[in-house]
Amino acid sequence: MELRALLLLPLCFPALQAQAPDAEERQAEGSALSIRCHYKAQTNYQQQKAWCRMRDGECEPLVETTQYKNKATKGKVTIVDDGRYRTVSITMTNLQAEDSGTYSCAYLYNSYRYIPLRTISLIVLKPLQAQAPDAEERQAEGSTLSIQCPYTAWTDYQQKKAWCRVRDRQCELLVETTKPAQYPYRNEATKGKVTIVDDGWYRTVSISMTNLQAEDSGTYSCAYLYNSYRYIPLRTISLIVFKALQAQPPDAEERQAEGSALSIRCPYTARTKYQQQKAWCRVRDGECEPLAETTKPAQYSYRNEATKGKVTIVDDGLYGPVTITMTNLQAEDSGTYSCAYLYNSYWYIPLRTISLIVFKQLHTGEWDSLSVQCPYSGLKYGMATKVWCRREGQTKCKTVARSDHPSTWHNSQALEDRTLIQDDTQKRTVNITMQKLQAQDSGLYWCALYRGHELIRIMEFQLSVSKSEAPNSLSSISPVIPSNSTESTIDIEEEMKPHRLQTILWLVLGIVSSKILAIVILVLLTRRVKRTSTVKASR
Repeated sequence: MELRALLLLPLCFPALQAQAPDAEERQAEGSALSIRCHYKAQTNYQQQKAWCRMRDGECEPLVETTQYKNKATKGKVTIVDDGRYRTVSITMTNLQAEDSGTYSCAYLYNSYRYIPLRTISLIVLKPLQAQAPDAEERQAEGSTLSIQCPYTAWTDYQQKKAWCRVRDRQCELLVETTKPAQYPYRNEATKGKVTIVDDGWYRTVSISMTNLQAEDSGTYSCAYLYNSYRYIPLRTISLIVFKALQAQPPDAEERQAEGSALSIRCPYTARTKYQQQKAWCRVRDGECEPLAETTKPAQYSYRNEATKGKVTIVDDGLYGPVTITMTNLQAEDSGTYSCAYLYNSYWYIPLRTISLIVFKQLHTGEWDSLSVQCPYSGLKYGMATKVWCRREGQTKCKTVARSDHPSTWHNSQALEDRTLIQDDTQKRTVNITMQKLQAQDSGLYWCALYRGHELIRIMEFQLSVSKSEAPNSLSSISPVIPSNSTESTIDIEEEMKPHRLQTILWLVLGIVSSKILAIVILVLLTRRVKRTSTVKASR
């Protein structure tokens, strides 16, 4: 009797043939799992199908079809056997963390053994712990995001680390590390355009996302996996990826002296909503670099103002214009700028674009010398030919000196012969020296470089040379003043005072010496004449 009971035991508890999971399904709590399991012709349509949870190699049927019914629901699980397409469909609703485990679609063979069709590993993740973004990262399309997320000793190196996109507090896994070997201290994984590196030695997770696009904008978290079903955030950021600014040539050129202020107005029409954020952008390579931007206004407020550094932006929703003020302008502020509004949270649309030129003012007198410095950026410009040229009209700039033509001083009145240019490629600075300046040298000058056949302005100078009397022979050559700063006014009088005083002293000393020498000679001659007269009288 006991032997018969043992023989009948497999009929009561059908074992599942061992099969490693062929897929991993990750779902958030409260979501639904839907999968399909295909079977072949040798699997009879009349055979019962089941959805099993596997524990210790045993099948615990959660739901199963019968010989006469191909659809069944039990609790939150539904199974449908479609004999026409030979497919078993499974749906599990309202998933919870405790549903995590290994599952199989299976069919019943010989009334006592379940044969698996497909086996999966299900991981149900709890929502991420609420964490407001601790930083905002702004990137242009096509650029790369690189951030680091340190963790403390409480976070075990062996725990998996992940980079998640956060939606409704759920972690949408983009990439994660694998469980590391026992001793290696660097764990790296790449999926698509995202790379994650877990450095266990320095306890830092590094994330790199390449080729960013506007649709990548959102909230992201570095996180570690706790108890196999919950991600705990280490750091959360808000990522904003901007599309390139719509191409718009400058519709005006604004020229300002250093130290002055720029004030412009950018009107907008009814198509541009007042509630949309406005910005003042510096445009480089078609990308908007926001210098200042308004916040989202209150519902009934009609004036929205923001200041950042030396830039103030005011959006007047009642009368329509955006007003920009930039104070204490410097030569390096020269460039292209746009008033713009934010469209769809990631795209700046320009309202008005200008070209801003900030020039240095230089004041000196005739016969003085002048030295200026023009710093340039970028290694790619190190070997380019540098030029000092004088503007003539609106488009032409007449070359005065070039770095690829050695400059030497000549005893000539021509400006070209009185100008020296030197390119210090180590300091990335062009040094210009002009001697014996004349009133007719006054004008607008460019420090520029050649990019191919195109002349690119580095800096602009407004030179003013005031008339003065021609120097005497003692001061015909003025000393060259080295320029170690970017001051726009050069005064040589203070430098010349010591030299003039010294000259006057030498002149006085010479005159006094000459008079003393004349007196001595006169005395000697007088004594000689007296001696001669005495000798003759004695004879």
